[in-house]
Amino acid sequence: MRVVTSTLLISVVVVAVLGVFLFQSINKTMLAGRTDAATAEARANVLTITDYLFNAADPAPAEESDPAVSPPPDPADQAINVLAQRAGSRYAVVIFNNDTVGQDRATLNIDAGKSVPAGFRQRVRTDTTDQTLSRYSPLRYLTGESVSGLVIGKRVFSGTNGYYEVYHLFPLNEEEATLSSVLQLLVLVGAGLVLLLAAIASLVTRQVVTPVRLTRQAAERLASGRLEERLKVRGEDDLARLAASFNEMASNLALKIHQLEELSQVQRQFVSDVSHELRTPLTTVRMAADLLYDAREDFEPMASRSAELMQAQLNRFESMLADLLEISRYDAGAATLDLESIDMRDTVLRAVGDSEALAERHATRFELRLPTDPCMAECDSRRIERILRNLLFNAIEHGEGKDIVVTLGADRDAVAIAVRDHGVGLRAGEENMVFDRFWRADPSRARTIGGTGLGLAISREDAILHGGWLQAWGAPGEGTQFRLSLPRRAGIQLKGSPLPLVPPEVEMRRTWRGHVTPVLSAAVVVESGAFDVD
Repeated sequence: MRVVTSTLLISVVVVAVLGVFLFQSINKTMLAGRTDAATAEARANVLTITDYLFNAADPAPAEESDPAVSPPPDPADQAINVLAQRAGSRYAVVIFNNDTVGQDRATLNIDAGKSVPAGFRQRVRTDTTDQTLSRYSPLRYLTGESVSGLVIGKRVFSGTNGYYEVYHLFPLNEEEATLSSVLQLLVLVGAGLVLLLAAIASLVTRQVVTPVRLTRQAAERLASGRLEERLKVRGEDDLARLAASFNEMASNLALKIHQLEELSQVQRQFVSDVSHELRTPLTTVRMAADLLYDAREDFEPMASRSAELMQAQLNRFESMLADLLEISRYDAGAATLDLESIDMRDTVLRAVGDSEALAERHATRFELRLPTDPCMAECDSRRIERILRNLLFNAIEHGEGKDIVVTLGADRDAVAIAVRDHGVGLRAGEENMVFDRFWRADPSRARTIGGTGLGLAISREDAILHGGWLQAWGAPGEGTQFRLSLPRRAGIQLKGSPLPLVPPEVEMRRTWRGHVTPVLSAAVVVESGAFDVD
């Protein structure tokens, strides 16, 4: 559509310019030919009537003349009669006698005073070059009719009566009608040419766009998972080579995806099998380790310390094994929910209580912002607590000993829990990568809590299983905030979250700094409800 529209507009401009130029050329050529012919005929007429006007004798006075002898004919009358016979109905002739007012002569009922402009008469009177002058001017008749015309004038001297002004008035109504027909023809031909060019552009564009559109549709179907999608190859032009390249790409892509699916299936099966196989020996080792741990007080100090270390590492190993088993359930599509209506405040308090011991070891304090009214939601409390524990452990790990803010919010359709730390934060683009399996923000950073690196990945799967969202925000030096949003009723589509993803104090600080005059040396910001200066 853009190509056809552009072609149409450009064609209109080009055809209009060419049409105007062509019409002006035709008009100029036609009028120039008519003017040349009329001027030549006017000059011939002037030469003819010069003898009548120049050689005419001055008539005698009426009282001295012989009444029996007729007065000689007026030379101007003779001249106008000759010109009238020669012109016929093709043009009109006007003769003005400058020395005798009221002795104007005209043919064909022409209104001489209105047909010959006063300015043009002045030019003819004062002309000393003995040239024939011409001008386009409307011709008016005594009947009231008016047509376009050409007025040609010349001053002619007589022998005794001074000089005369001889004007030839040629009507141009035939030329005007011809030019009108030519203009209509040019408009019709131009419009047809524009439409033809638009049709040609549409046809050519369609020949190019249709294969591209088919390629786009095939690519969309390929992206949706229909790996068997292929294009028909016709001919050997560039579009045909494009179709062949697309088919080759689709075949290679389908092969690679199939290989990756097989590899992924093998890996998942391996993780699932190993995780299940490790449970039996781990149970036996756990039983022996529990006996040794319970009796550690009777051992020597070195043996007692070894029993404690073995117990701690077995706890960590069991946690890692549980994560592997859980992620394998999600991969197999076997994860299910045990839904019940719970008060999210109690869930938050239990998760915080489970994390208190770890927070104390890292000198971290929790700040809870819970509503006074119950926040009921249909959830699997075990999975929600696991999500919160993972978020709290992550905040303790990267919070650098600063306070962690846990906020619970709710509206009519959803509940949300935000866990905010003030640690190292996240760089741009890492807010989505944190949920990838085994991903770490800083691989060189020593892990103080341990784990498999699957905690946030499992948490996201738990949130999706509930029909909710688990999102992250972070900025270097600003810390990180994770927001868990869940529908109040199971099966309801989540449309929004009661809590903002970006912490309000950060948003307020950015807005405040954007409005503070740059010459100020400090900016007042609002953080945690108090005014500080940074």
